[in-house]
Amino acid sequence: MREKTDIQVFISSRESICGECGENLGQHAWITLDREKGPVCLSCADLDHLVFLPAGDAALTRRSKKNSTLWAVVLKWSRARKRYERQGLLVEEAAVEAAEKECLADEEIRAQRKQREAIRRAELDREYIKKFAAGIRELFPSCPQGREKVIAEHACRKYSGRIGRTASAKEFSENAIRLAVLAHVRHAETPYDELLMKGWERYEARAEIEDKLFDILSEWQEPG
Repeated sequence: MREKTDIQVFISSRESICGECGENLGQHAWITLDREKGPVCLSCADLDHLVFLPAGDAALTRRSKKNSTLWAVVLKWSRARKRYERQGLLVEEAAVEAAEKECLADEEIRAQRKQREAIRRAELDREYIKKFAAGIRELFPSCPQGREKVIAEHACRKYSGRIGRTASAKEFSENAIRLAVLAHVRHAETPYDELLMKGWERYEARAEIEDKLFDILSEWQEPG
């Protein structure tokens, strides 16, 4: 029986290098801590598909957590208090949207939603996303209609850790596109996130869903 514990993400206060991919993450990186590899970036930790929900609204936080298959607690070290303090949660975007609908009677929540949507729109480089989505459709002609746009919008957001913002992605390399699609399928089409929340290690969960993952990728690669 695996021990179920909260997944924790730390906002680093020092220079960090990912122990898995070797990427220099700089200061203030968002990382998980692996017992063997040390700091691991959110992309390698399979948490980069989640969105940040700041602490402050108990009802929205509670409902978002309830609606999210996978979630993580975000912590930051307080020099003044000499302890880690909770900053909020990383949750699925759909979970936040569902929670907002439950809270729509609250005018403040509507204002927060409007602000979040403005931030999201600012993050999206439309032309770049259009080209990235076209690359996905070319490599995976049988993926569900419209899914290439969903994957591209997520992968190409401007903040750190997104596969679509790497140098290889900006050249629209096949490898970068495949990695973005693979990550999407893992989280959206398999029970991978549920296994993580049950306390499975990443390598165990990946092995468990590997056959289903590659079956779906093979289907999507079939000529349309």
